Amino acid sequence: MSAATLQAVDAAGIEEVRRSHPHAFGSPARRAIGWAIAIGVLAYLAGSLWYFEIWKLFYASDRVWRLVATLFVWRDFSTWQFTNIYTGIAQTIAMAFLGTMLASMAALVIGFLAARNTMRIGIVRQTVRRFLDVLRGIDQLVWGLVFVRAVGLGPLAGVLAIFVSDMGTLSKLYSEAIENVDRKQVEGVRATGASPLKVVRYGYLPQVLPVFISQSLYFFESSTRSATVLGIVGAGGIGMIIIERFRANLFDQVAFVVLNVLVCIFVIDWLSRKIRERFIGEKAH
Repeated sequence: MSAATLQAVDAAGIEEVRRSHPHAFGSPARRAIGWAIAIGVLAYLAGSLWYFEIWKLFYASDRVWRLVATLFVWRDFSTWQFTNIYTGIAQTIAMAFLGTMLASMAALVIGFLAARNTMRIGIVRQTVRRFLDVLRGIDQLVWGLVFVRAVGLGPLAGVLAIFVSDMGTLSKLYSEAIENVDRKQVEGVRATGASPLKVVRYGYLPQVLPVFISQSLYFFESSTRSATVLGIVGAGGIGMIIIERFRANLFDQVAFVVLNVLVCIFVIDWLSRKIRERFIGEKAH
């Protein structure tokens, strides 16, 4: 293939290239389709804003400012029942930790059953995967409502909701990590005559364990936020305190509780990073 300089290209050459490579230069029809799609998206966006009555935001601006003012003007600080607040926060963190820990332990087994390279029986693997799809397909809040009805109000319902929801997602992530391991290390362990359990212990786990720890730590942080929401539907923890304060129009106390939850999230994130640095070797840049 010869390359022509810009000076050697004339109008006839350009037309010949256009005929041989029509898609490289575009066409009026393609441009018209692109403009039609863009106009359609903008029209759909405008129609959605009109359907959901976006202009109500401007009418509610006075109420919004009054609500913001009540959030940050704290009154009767000495009567806020701090013991109940911090007990609820401790309960929320315990719910998230226990639910994520149980989910990680279950996913450690289920992940191997759902991975293509460790479970050769297709019917078993597909059954496990469809089971995980069911667990992931139902929102954690719905699981919370189910377990509140099943075991009653309290933290146990929150722990079970986090456990079931996180188990479905972690098992999926674990199985994908297992499928991406280096096969040479696994085959090397298997060549020594090791049993299947030892192959998993010395061939798979050293490769996937850092990924498992990192994902579980992230889910613990995420579950702390989820446990707050679950408490609102009756699953115990700080969420119940938040909804009680909302119903009593004690918005200053709501703001105080939310700020404390944010501090807990920051601390958990910092501790997770330290744990990753210690056990995974991840260093800050």
